[in-house]
Parts: sequence; C-alpha cells; structure tokens
Amino acid sequence: MKPRETLKSATRVWLRVALLSFGGPAAQIGVMHLLTVVEHRWIGERRFQHALNFCMLLPGPEAMQLAAYIGWLMNGPAGALVAGGLFILPGALSILALSVVYALYGHVGALAALFFGLKSGVLAMVLQAVGRLSARSLRSGALRLIAAAAFTAIFAFAAPFPLVILAAGLVGFVAARSGAAAFLPGRAEGEAARQIDDDGAAPDARQMRLARRAALFALLAWVAPTLGLGLALGWRHPLTEMALFFSQTAVVTFGGAYAALSYVAQEAVQHWGWLRPGEMLDGLGLAETTPGPLIMVLQFVGFLGAWRAPGALSPLLAGAIGGAIATWMTFAPCFLWIFLGAPYAERLRGWPPLAGVLTGIGAAVVGVILNLAVWFAAHALFARQIEVRAYGLHFDAPDLASAHRVGLALAALALLAVFVGRVGAGVTLAACAAAGLALYPLGLAG
Repeated sequence: MKPRETLKSATRVWLRVALLSFGGPAAQIGVMHLLTVVEHRWIGERRFQHALNFCMLLPGPEAMQLAAYIGWLMNGPAGALVAGGLFILPGALSILALSVVYALYGHVGALAALFFGLKSGVLAMVLQAVGRLSARSLRSGALRLIAAAAFTAIFAFAAPFPLVILAAGLVGFVAARSGAAAFLPGRAEGEAARQIDDDGAAPDARQMRLARRAALFALLAWVAPTLGLGLALGWRHPLTEMALFFSQTAVVTFGGAYAALSYVAQEAVQHWGWLRPGEMLDGLGLAETTPGPLIMVLQFVGFLGAWRAPGALSPLLAGAIGGAIATWMTFAPCFLWIFLGAPYAERLRGWPPLAGVLTGIGAAVVGVILNLAVWFAAHALFARQIEVRAYGLHFDAPDLASAHRVGLALAALALLAVFVGRVGAGVTLAACAAAGLALYPLGLAG
C-alpha cells in the first residue's frame, strides 16, 4: 500500500466515486477498484479483494461498506466517514426529490407508464447481478450446491435470512478447516491476485483504540434517534415503528442490497402495508437510475410509508422524515460494523477459516439474490399470486392466467439487451422507460 493520501485529496477521489456510482453494486465496486487500485494505487488487488469479501460477510450494502473500509485504511475513522458519507449523499438527495415526484404524480398517466416500462429493465438488472455474482462466487460444485440450497431454503420454505447465511458461513468454516481447496485462501481470488504482494502493516495499538472509540460513537448515533422517537412520540407511533423496523433490517439483511431488498419488500408490502409490490419495483427502478447504493430504495419505502400515515404532519414533511429515518437507520450501523470489524479483519488476513466463511457466504448470497429476482418477476409480470402452503412449503406462485403479456415481452427484450447485446444499465433502463411512455397512448402500459 502506498503512503496515505491526505484526507483533502482523498475526499476529491471519493466524490468522484460517489458521482460515478451508477448501475448497482457490481458497477460501483468496479468504479472503486478502478480509482483506488488501478488509478491511484492506494491498495493492491489482494487487499481490495480481502476487504470486499469481509464486507460481503456484513449485513447491509457491501459497496458502501467497502468504501468506508478503504477510507478507514487510508485516513482512519475520518476517512471512513468521508468515503461512506459521500457514497450515500448524492443518492439520498436524488431519491428524496424523486420520491416527492412519485408520491404526487406517480399514479397519473404518463408517469405511471414510465414506471411500468422501468420495471422490466430493473428485472434485467437483478438477473444480471445474479449472473455476475455466480461467475465470481460459484467456482466449484460445492459452492453451486450451497447457492442452490440457499435459494431453495428461502424461496420454497421461507427460511430466515440470518439462519441461511449462518449455515453457509459454518459450512465454509468447516470446509476450510478440513482443507477443501474451493474454500482456501487464494482459490476464489484467482492467480493474478496471489501474485501481488500488498499485505501492508496490521493496525497498531493506536489505530485499534481510535477504531473502538469511533465504533462507540457510531453505536450512539444509531441508537439515540430511535430512543428519542420512542420517548417523544411513543413506541406505537408509525415513525418509531419505522425506526425500529429499519434498525432490525440493518442487522438481519446479509449479502448486500439485493438480499436486503428481498426481506424489506416482503415485510413492507405484506406486513406493514407501506406500499404495494409494484411500487417496490418502481422504487428499485428509481434507485437504479441514481448514483449511490441500491439500498437507497429503503428511503423511498420510508417516504411512502410516512406519506400515507402522516399523523398531524403534512404528508410531504412526514414523508421526508420517514425517508430520513430509513436512510439513517440503514447506514449508521454500516459504520459501526466497519469500525468494529475492519481492524480485526486486517489482522486476520490470510487465515484459512475466515476465508472459508467468506467463500461460503458469498455462494449463499447468489441464492438469496436469485430469490429476489424470482419474487420481483412474479409480482411485476403477473397480476395474481397463488399461495402454496403444504408439506412444509411456504411460497407464492404466479397465476399464469394473469400474466401481463406486454410486460413479459418488454422484460424479454430487456434481458436480450443486457445478456446478448451487452447494453449498459443506464441505456437499458432509459429504453424501457421510453417504451413504457410509447405504449401509454395505446393503453398497453399497465
């Protein structure tokens, strides 16, 4: 690792990362790799991959946490706050503006048609994420088996996400301890990564002490707002319940943005009734078109939930507060995880059991994201679902008779564009949105 950049010069680079972070976690991680490893050579290939694997182990958005991790490596806790904060800010401002527009005009004429088209592009993006993760994470039969088991457990039996992730990590730990080649350090990173020696020094006592203090402040920043809402408004108030829900989400959603969205989509739609399935896809479409992490869609969820239950507040003010609560409760814990875990992850680099845990979880994440893709496709392309509750099975199957043929055709074209034509995310989403607008005068968008 080269000598540390000053925080001022590093801030300029993190601002570039934030403004270029379109297209989902795969694209965002690619931008970070280009700027921090290739262009500025802050860290080497192997250390970057180690940081990414560790962030995949954490609950929450791995791309944002990777930015905070590298920011911490370069400039300590202040660097983590700058890198992670700038990664969030452009998307948060964009989603707030788009949420207002959606709440006021989202179900009116042409705008509704635009979102109808956007859903097909979003589905293609989710499936593309599955493909990319599969190519990177599933390099052996054992890892493919873990991914298949994770998908089956979540989709068919409604197994809890934390349990699935814990089981995958345990399998990886045991396999690495037993010497299974697919789970040992270096196997998943590739030969090129092993040829680069960029280990750097482990954190010293002072750096460890600063990280622990920063973790304490992050914990207070996460917990204090919820306590304040509960004491001021009551624990049954919608805003307090929202703060508690998104705090819980921050703890139990492993595997990055797509894994978190699978959990939130089901809870927000089926349990809390904050929004409808189609609206969750609309929100994901908005998040796909703005810079920053896809998990910013949770701000959209919080906005609509508070908009529809404003209490004594105006709907716009309640929505803004709800969106801010969702954003704060989603990202404050991310800094806590980094300050608590990154110093020890640095000290444990190369330890085979940890590499095995990270490899097993990476494989399970593919199954989790595939479950999200199936769930979104079923609700976007079919008007009705059939409950299956027998022999331990617990899932909703699409009613084939309720298929939206125009939506299916548009989704198929989006998939061809992404997988065959190699068209980028921005162009695909823009084309799908334009197709929705073109279909509106014909009465076919909806």
